[in-house]
Amino acid sequence: MRPIYEENEETLEISEDISSHISPHLHKSMELVSVTEGTLELGIGTELYHMEKGDFAIIFPELIHHYQVFNQNSCKAIYALASPILGSGYTKDLQQMCPANPVIPAPDVHPDVNYALRSMLVYPALSQEHVLHQAFIQIILARTFPLFHLIDKSTVGSDDIIYQTVSYIAAHYTEELTLPKMAHDLGISQSSLSRVFSGTFHMNFNRYLNEARLDYACNLLLHSNHTVLDICIQAGFESQRTFNRVFQERYHASPREYRNQMKK
Repeated sequence: MRPIYEENEETLEISEDISSHISPHLHKSMELVSVTEGTLELGIGTELYHMEKGDFAIIFPELIHHYQVFNQNSCKAIYALASPILGSGYTKDLQQMCPANPVIPAPDVHPDVNYALRSMLVYPALSQEHVLHQAFIQIILARTFPLFHLIDKSTVGSDDIIYQTVSYIAAHYTEELTLPKMAHDLGISQSSLSRVFSGTFHMNFNRYLNEARLDYACNLLLHSNHTVLDICIQAGFESQRTFNRVFQERYHASPREYRNQMKK
């Protein structure tokens, strides 16, 4: 999947990928997830939802969410980012509401949903396919919305400082960034900001920032022909040495080894 911290002009991105830990983030697109192997934990706001093979979920736009993988076996899922524009007729609900529970169990997933997802995987996400993609998204929404109990989006998730923190990192993680600068820009104390990272995300500022950069770098390694050095710079790392070190700590492989292994 392409970088989920980066807002793209394309209206649809879809791929079937190995599931991995993804730090809390948000974006303007709706996100569709269908587990194809193993299990997946989907976190939205302060809630964590367990997903089994065949389960399907929709994360509505502008909701803080994250993924965790506890299963030691192979875990894969189809991930799609779709602009709300593709969901015409559902746009108001997508922007203002969200499901009380975003996960639809496998037995309740209509066959049309899986057909639409698999069909979209066949077609490249290019502008000339907009009408086709819109039709598939409409099918998915038509088959899933009746199964959701929608609630006001403002009642879900965390308080303003958490939203601001995630939004700020999403907008600036590729830049030179420090805790003091971020605290200054948000108008809060460094200690308050540190407590957000430790209390909500269970990691410090540097680790959270590196997680965001690593997520972006991994997608570039898999979906671009950029050199490792170029990816290091684009992801915001101060040096290739730092990039290699934090990458090795998380993936137990160098960026180049990771790229070669994943593309086999």
